[in-house]
Amino acid sequence: MSVEGAYDCVTKSPMGDQQSVLTVNVDGDTFTGTNAGAMGALDIEDGKVDGNKLTWKMQMKVPMPMELNCEATVDGDTITGTINAGAFGSMAMSGVRQA
Repeated sequence: MSVEGAYDCVTKSPMGDQQSVLTVNVDGDTFTGTNAGAMGALDIEDGKVDGNKLTWKMQMKVPMPMELNCEATVDGDTITGTINAGAFGSMAMSGVRQA
């Protein structure tokens, strides 16, 4: 099954649960997309696909500028992973593919 799609996600952040929609558009072994939530949309940068594993970066602007390093695994219609927020540590992220 392809990892491509849109996922309704929840990230366990220091500011509480953050809901977003992660969009994954695959092109070979790379992907593009966005992670859109209440604080705006972040573009996927340097997205890589390795089987059912995804790695990417995002440049957060609010509440403070920070590079987020992300990795996730897609298992059927679920996605689980972590978002590393530098000094704030790793935050768990999980979601379900939209129908």
